[in-house]
Amino acid sequence: MIGSLPDFPWDSLAPHRATAVAHPDGLVDLSIGTPVDPTPAVVQAALVAAADAPGYPFTSGTRELREAVSAWFARRRGVPGLDPAGVLPTIGSKELVAWLPTLLGLGAGDVVGIPAVAYPTYDVGARLAGATPVVVDGLTALGPLTQANRPKLLWLNSPSNPTGAVLGVPHLAKVVAWARDHGVVVASDECYAELDWSGDTATPSILDPRVCDGSHEGLLAVYSLSKQSNLAGYRAAFAAGDTALVARLLEVRKHAGMIVPAPVQAAVVAAVSDDAHVGAQKARYAARRARLRPALEGAGFRIDHSGAGLYLWATRDEPALTSVAWLADRGILVAPGSFYGAAGARHVRVSLTATDERVEAAASRL
Repeated sequence: MIGSLPDFPWDSLAPHRATAVAHPDGLVDLSIGTPVDPTPAVVQAALVAAADAPGYPFTSGTRELREAVSAWFARRRGVPGLDPAGVLPTIGSKELVAWLPTLLGLGAGDVVGIPAVAYPTYDVGARLAGATPVVVDGLTALGPLTQANRPKLLWLNSPSNPTGAVLGVPHLAKVVAWARDHGVVVASDECYAELDWSGDTATPSILDPRVCDGSHEGLLAVYSLSKQSNLAGYRAAFAAGDTALVARLLEVRKHAGMIVPAPVQAAVVAAVSDDAHVGAQKARYAARRARLRPALEGAGFRIDHSGAGLYLWATRDEPALTSVAWLADRGILVAPGSFYGAAGARHVRVSLTATDERVEAAASRL
């Protein structure tokens, strides 16, 4: 199992990082996408107030957390009536992505469907379980379903990391109907949903009643507060949906000690209960996006998709590493699309997560 894991892709960027660091005006790191803006004061205050936490926290999350997440889904995601019993806090979303196939009992001979251009951890999570990751670029790509090729778990990612593509309600509804016809669990990674650039609303959720006809059976939405609330250092996230699925995950997690610390649980409540800081952070990213996009286009890049999220999916119709090297010569480090699958081999992912000063430096160099 461990031997089947790919090399950690970011290590291969070391030579390009060294080139970019040598720029006279210093490095502009637009590669990983780690937040650089302050954690909101309202969240910090909640963490401090809960700092006296001598007892073990609840693996299931406090009732206050589960109800706050349910209210957030109703208020921000168009998902009314989410049962708080269908909410489960997780230690960041990457942890759940990596371990979900294992937590669901998948193993050798089981198939996990993943997007063609995707966050590498979907693939890694299948391999950790001993299952087989299979790219599903459209439901017809699987062909006639048999016991051997029918996925037990299908990952969706909307808005996509790295492309920023958004799946609309009709597309999601078609996937849900197909999955239910074939007994497939659908997990939807939606952690960039509040950063949708098409309007004031968030990207549709797999739990939206227009998508799932009011039933969350067989469905899990995965969400992280790292991006919208600058909480990457808190490891604060949650899954929500089918209460039976959540109960199965909870039972294993209790045995394994996979528990979100009590002060972080309090911080989650504060973060999902306050919309003002999310709007302010979105405005910061919008300004950086408005500066970087035309600068990249002026340098000969075409921006594909990128309708939501923290990245620009850019190409000059050349191998990704050629673009990476060209940008590194200008002190700008980006991620090659090849990190995200063969279909990304001619794109680069450009993050918006740098300070205003560094974004301005990158734009000026371009």
